[in-house]
Amino acid sequence: MAKPQAEMLKSPAPKEAPAKAPAAPQVEVAPEQLAYANVLLYGSWLGIALLLLSNIIYLTGLVKPYIEPAMLPQYWGMKASEFVQVAHMPTGWSWLKMLGYSDFLNFIGMALLASLTIVGYLILLPAYLSRKDVPYTFIVLTEIVVLVLAASGILAVGGH
Repeated sequence: MAKPQAEMLKSPAPKEAPAKAPAAPQVEVAPEQLAYANVLLYGSWLGIALLLLSNIIYLTGLVKPYIEPAMLPQYWGMKASEFVQVAHMPTGWSWLKMLGYSDFLNFIGMALLASLTIVGYLILLPAYLSRKDVPYTFIVLTEIVVLVLAASGILAVGGH
């Protein structure tokens, strides 16, 4: 005999056992690699926060910009080299002297983001040296030298 429908609604549906997720594979990560990853993680968020803050400062006008936003449309059609010349923009690391202007404050966040890889390599280097891991030491040292030279402007080979 069939159950009345009201009684069927009251009876709880049979519970299915929750599906178990497959076990995560166990991976060993060296402490210096974790430190490198943490530098990238927290440094990236700090850089993003600095970019956001500098843009808020620029957009609210709390700090005077070098180029007023109303003047920007006259520069939009220019090549970068022409813009630098016409607007008397600093080149290379001269932007550090311009940090009093709100349109240069975002360079701090960008410089931080750009330097994170070098900082990370500097964290990895002592561990590879202590293990006498010649290939990784060579790779890390080469990366540091190339990145520092590129950032310094000594290896200027492009249109910048």
